[in-house]
Amino acid sequence: MKTRGHDIEVTPVSDQVVVRVKDVVVATSSRPVLLTETGCSPRYYLPPADVKMDLLRSSTTTSHCPFKGDAVYWSVRTGDGVAEDVVWSYPEPFPESGGDRRTARLLGREARRHP
Repeated sequence: MKTRGHDIEVTPVSDQVVVRVKDVVVATSSRPVLLTETGCSPRYYLPPADVKMDLLRSSTTTSHCPFKGDAVYWSVRTGDGVAEDVVWSYPEPFPESGGDRRTARLLGREARRHP
């Protein structure tokens, strides 16, 4: 997607991705998509089935991106407290963003490629 000098590209990749929030593994996936966006670090989006939703606590935090849509957030309890709003998703991503709510909607700030 190209809009007013803002580019978003969503690419399926075969990387093994592990999402850790401090000492807690909240997701593992071999089916991520990589989102690159103007002005942002690349981010992995994971299929919901690859996320341990039972470890996430819904937050009241929301945000709006004019390019991707409205986001909702979750917090994670870790060994030393609660990591607030560290996982988010776009439940109804804008079609032009390349997002697909059925297959790749959850994004973790702590997602990293696993060698």
